[in-house]
Amino acid sequence: MRKTTLVAPILFVAVVLTTGSAGAQQAAPAPPPLPPYGAPISLDLAKKVMAGAEAEARKNNWAMVIAIVDSGGNLVMLERMDNAPLGSVDVAQQKAHTANAFKRPTKVFQDAVAQGGVNLRLLAVRNATPLEGAVPIIVGGAMVGAVGVSGGLSAQDAQCAQAGADLVK
Repeated sequence: MRKTTLVAPILFVAVVLTTGSAGAQQAAPAPPPLPPYGAPISLDLAKKVMAGAEAEARKNNWAMVIAIVDSGGNLVMLERMDNAPLGSVDVAQQKAHTANAFKRPTKVFQDAVAQGGVNLRLLAVRNATPLEGAVPIIVGGAMVGAVGVSGGLSAQDAQCAQAGADLVK
């Protein structure tokens, strides 16, 4: 009789653990494929992106630094608007490099770090700036570069960067 009273709880725990681990092992959906790198952004196209990002900043009275890199991560254009913070020069470039190198908006990194836990490992990734404010520039399905903006709140930076990138879609 003693064996029966021990077996029932053990079976219950085994069933619960098996059910829980089966649910945990379900595969997450695959992320969408990342765009391939394309030819480097031309100066004319970079000027359009810059104009769009600057127009958004001016419309909102935000003093921003805007950096555009090509698909190789090389700086093509940099603009520091009047009264934009000096420290934003480096930050805008770092954001643009991050979006280009990892083929995704920098908001992805900011959101991951904000979740904490194992995501804090991202802080150790060299040359990855986990601050919202940069997006890839996609033309014809290929990534030709990225635009990074700094000087305001992260969401404001991203708004300006997206406004610039949207002009060339």
